[in-house]
Amino acid sequence: MSFTLAALVVLEETIQKSRFIAKAASVASEEEALEFLKAHREPEATHNPYAYKIGPLYRFSDDGEPPGTAGRPILHAIEAQGLDRVAVLVVRYFGGVKLGAGGLARAYGGVAAEALRRAPKVPLVERVAVAFLVPFAEVGRVYALLQARALEAEESYTPEGVRFALLLPETEREGFLKALLDATRGQVALE
Repeated sequence: MSFTLAALVVLEETIQKSRFIAKAASVASEEEALEFLKAHREPEATHNPYAYKIGPLYRFSDDGEPPGTAGRPILHAIEAQGLDRVAVLVVRYFGGVKLGAGGLARAYGGVAAEALRRAPKVPLVERVAVAFLVPFAEVGRVYALLQARALEAEESYTPEGVRFALLLPETEREGFLKALLDATRGQVALE
């Protein structure tokens, strides 16, 4: 089972007079990852390398550091902890001491890994879309079922009835559909 972060985490460390600030958060899409990076980068910093992983998609950038010394170690920190749907930005303010390639990789990877270790995590639950149409006479029963399960659904009205669309954890899909058929006495059209 994969995990993601429950909240934004920020960690600051000073290594050989350089200030490293790791910022990590859960992201649902590449667009959301890019928004996070844009919102949290610090233009006045010397470097803003990052990495993100969303399912099979991953990207990283060294942002001016020698190739392979920043982005890849940050990505490795994400993968080593079994995380997914996570973006990590590590901001560096140069302190006057050159760290060398190995020192940079250890610094960026270490700060990112420590931030991720400290972050609260939640399991990733795959969700599936469920859409169905019920006659107007059965809408009250559907509302009761949704309320009992604390679910929210989008509704749209058609001449035949009300169309509901919602996202469910994959493991709950079959149970929900059975309860829906029982509650509406089979008067439901699944899409």
